[in-house]
Amino acid sequence: MNSLAVELPRACAVNCTDQELIVFLTDGRHISVPIVWFPRLAKADAKQRADFEILGDGEGVYWPQIDEDISVFGLIAGKPSIEFNAI
Repeated sequence: MNSLAVELPRACAVNCTDQELIVFLTDGRHISVPIVWFPRLAKADAKQRADFEILGDGEGVYWPQIDEDISVFGLIAGKPSIEFNAI
């Protein structure tokens, strides 16, 4: 019996504007979502937004200054932060 293994895309770069979070993927695509989906990121200044780490092999992105952690899987699934859902 064969199983279908799906390789999830990985993050390789990030850009934040005042309106969007844009995550560039290793397969050439990019995901763009409203930055308001992530209130801590939306409230951060440009220096804090520029201070990020790609996690693992690109499974996620972490902003240490604001303690924000976003998974690539969540972005692909269209899931905003639970903090956004609480607004």
